Amino acid sequence: MGKKLLITEKPSVAMEFAKALKITTNRKNGYLESNDWIITWCVGHLVTMSYPDKYDEKLKLWRLETLPFIPEDWKYEIIPAVANQFNIVKELMQREDIEEIYNAGDSGREGEYIQRLVFMMAKPNPNAKMKRVWIDSQTEEEINRGIREAKDLAEYDSLSDSAYLRAKEDYLIGINFSRLLSIIYGRKLAQSINEDKASISVGRVMTCVLGMIVQREREIRNFVKTKYYKIVGEFGDEKASFKAEWKVNGKSVMYESPKLYNESGFKKEQEAKEFISSLAEKPATITELKKSKQKENAPLLFNLAEIQNECTKRFKIKPDTTLEIIQNLYEKKLVTYPRTDARVLSTAVAKEISKNLNGIARSFKDEEVQGYIKKMVEEKYSTNLIKTKYVNDSKITDHYAIIPTGQGYENYNQLPDLQKQVYKVIVKRFLAIFYPTAEYNKVQVTVNIENEMFHCSGKVCVKQGFLEILKPKAEGKGENAENEPQKTDKKEDNNLEILKTLKKGQIVEVKNFEIKDAETSPPSRFNSGSIILAMENAGKLIEEEELREQIKGAGIGTSATRAEIMKKLEKINYIEINSKTQIITPTNKGERIYDIVYSSMPDMLNPKLTASWEKGLDMVAKKEIKPEEFMTKLKNYIHSKFNKLVVKM
Repeated sequence: MGKKLLITEKPSVAMEFAKALKITTNRKNGYLESNDWIITWCVGHLVTMSYPDKYDEKLKLWRLETLPFIPEDWKYEIIPAVANQFNIVKELMQREDIEEIYNAGDSGREGEYIQRLVFMMAKPNPNAKMKRVWIDSQTEEEINRGIREAKDLAEYDSLSDSAYLRAKEDYLIGINFSRLLSIIYGRKLAQSINEDKASISVGRVMTCVLGMIVQREREIRNFVKTKYYKIVGEFGDEKASFKAEWKVNGKSVMYESPKLYNESGFKKEQEAKEFISSLAEKPATITELKKSKQKENAPLLFNLAEIQNECTKRFKIKPDTTLEIIQNLYEKKLVTYPRTDARVLSTAVAKEISKNLNGIARSFKDEEVQGYIKKMVEEKYSTNLIKTKYVNDSKITDHYAIIPTGQGYENYNQLPDLQKQVYKVIVKRFLAIFYPTAEYNKVQVTVNIENEMFHCSGKVCVKQGFLEILKPKAEGKGENAENEPQKTDKKEDNNLEILKTLKKGQIVEVKNFEIKDAETSPPSRFNSGSIILAMENAGKLIEEEELREQIKGAGIGTSATRAEIMKKLEKINYIEINSKTQIITPTNKGERIYDIVYSSMPDMLNPKLTASWEKGLDMVAKKEIKPEEFMTKLKNYIHSKFNKLVVKM
């Protein structure tokens, strides 16, 4: 009787599969074998694309006449350092007693690529059935489900096509344009940075991200602060008072006046004083009074970009560190698959979500978290997420959001402290979606002094709901404090109590006017977390969560590669990341590279172009376009850019 061969991406994952399949046989050289199963593993990439000089020795030299380099038949080679493991995998795949081969690589595009390269080079037993295991966590239950429901490998061919094209695109753009720009501008760059010689490294995603960082730095550098003057009125009676800010309106004497800097500010202090004088002794009436209740839902769950941004804010760590931590939590069975873009759950997972909750309640010995679960039980909070914004099958491609599995607690105590803290952040975000909405009472008031309008509002949280979990008691203190919105300070509380007593049409006493200095502020620099969010949103840093979800489309890079891009930019000294604050600034070299790209091929700096390439790869994966169509467009793009640049020489 034949055997089944299963290949994972690395040894630690293979051990989890062996446990799930109850394989206790002694480990052999590079694999495990039982009566029915053989389990082996890659060690990350075993195969790589060959450099140009493997096609032709002459291509070692960077010469204009050999460019652009676009091979028709692509060459690949075994990475020498891991050749031994490749040979083990190859021999196993070619064994005649193998009836089924399971690709159990990482469940994503890059994981598919790693395995497919091995399959291509190893030439497996042609009689073996090829299958794909696709899992969302490394719990035994999920591993067994993945094996049981494994589909024919061919069903993932379009994902494989997309993965091959991504690698070819990065290779062709990186090699051709790095060589071309180095030939044309290398000497000029070396002079500008006081080095003997310099090469220029460009990449499809990397150069675009460098552009975002340099442009932001120059906006800050060129920003000129402008001072302007606001007017605040104090109104009330003998018992209490409130403050309201003047804003111009269509009936105001200042409407479209050149004296104004903006809708609430004067260019000169003297002109603000003169305006105040014109209001002296005039009656003030409350013309608008709007009382409302405001509800706020818990935020959506974490995808990789969101948790990377959160960990940068909270723990001041880089995105690649966050990914390493969550990858480890995933391999320890504590959380679901990390490299995901989705922030919602699938209907199937939502129906079984009580398993995750029960696991946390039973085994996660954290006093704070147990308190939240106890309240959920006591208050009978619903765990039915169907028909909520947290469940949406249409917003899930490969994997759903990152959530705790409710398992793996036998591994928890061995974790370093930071990993425990990151895990708790994920647990709290997960529990928050079962809590009620936060509720606020809000009052908005308009005071009218002869058609000059003064506005104010007050808001107080009357029902904490999910904020009980995501907004700790020590508001905003220390770097571990939560960064959730809707802070309610004491001034607003007091205002609300005063404002609630007012009535529409009431005449109020004008107690005082004051002039407040204000000034425009420059945009803030990216940090290593916010740049990941900006990459996800094709170059826009959108702070508001709901808006971010609405406009989300094709981003720059993928959840799996963004942290690596930042790491590379720092390694080649194009950017610097402050280790304490995680604030990103471009280096002198990075700015010079930007200038060269801007003057030669500026569309490489355009996030929309980079995102459109990513969208094209996504369309290949979804079978919306054929791989040949994508490749033709890529070749045409390279040739047209070369023609323009060579003419410039």
